[in-house]
Amino acid sequence: MSYKSILVHLDTSVRAHPRLEIALQLAHRFHARLIGLFSTYVPPRHAFFVMAGTAEYYAEHERQRHERAGSLERLFHAELARAKVEGQWITADGYANDIVPPYARLADLIVLGQTDPVDPEAFVAEQFVEHVVLSTGRPVLLVPSSGRVTPPGRHVLIAWDGSREATRAIHDALPFLTHAAKVSLLTVHSPSDQPPRDRIPGANIGLTIARHGVKIDVRELTIENDTPVGDALLSQASELGCDLIVMGAYAHSRLHEVVLGGTTRTMLESMTVPVLLSH
Repeated sequence: MSYKSILVHLDTSVRAHPRLEIALQLAHRFHARLIGLFSTYVPPRHAFFVMAGTAEYYAEHERQRHERAGSLERLFHAELARAKVEGQWITADGYANDIVPPYARLADLIVLGQTDPVDPEAFVAEQFVEHVVLSTGRPVLLVPSSGRVTPPGRHVLIAWDGSREATRAIHDALPFLTHAAKVSLLTVHSPSDQPPRDRIPGANIGLTIARHGVKIDVRELTIENDTPVGDALLSQASELGCDLIVMGAYAHSRLHEVVLGGTTRTMLESMTVPVLLSH
């Protein structure tokens, strides 16, 4: 199993170029076709037409957006040629939460950037990352919004709790796992845990992964009741020197809002290394 197509979301944020570089190196590693999907925040037209003079502002915003898209598209094609990777550029017009998922469902892996609260250009839609993770049925590689990030996959940490989502994440991450020098699988326990009787032990799923030729280290960690599991995972990733976390994403839609599980929310807010999420 390998990724044959990778889609990277690009915008006008500061972190768009590093995200493109990571996607390019992954496409080269997996011999995959790279799709650059450009989508930014588009102000609703009706919001401007209610006030005099705002039509000109909207037109200027559109002009700047197309100018930046053109510049990024030229860079994208130049980088494809440099990396000797096949690819395609797509400019998607409209509300990102509506137009990105249909393209993303056609790719084997999606590369997104973590929400960056200090860069206004990083905002494309409300709960954009959460919406893509929840609605596409594809694994999402989320790249941190700060720090220097290298292409992940040398030492992978799997967060295992026996759930459907965690199982799906392991399967979706197999191309990373089979290329990794080391894989650690971690089950986190707390004194208040009441795991279901049919929970699959980490050692059992570890054997399943090992049959793919993966060298895997199975671990268990007990934490205090007041220690968030997400914090424990990030701490273990740092202690072990992991450069990628693989985990199931727990969330559900409630009207127009995506409600996240606590561990998933911690990862999206506090991640220090890339995280592969599957729902």
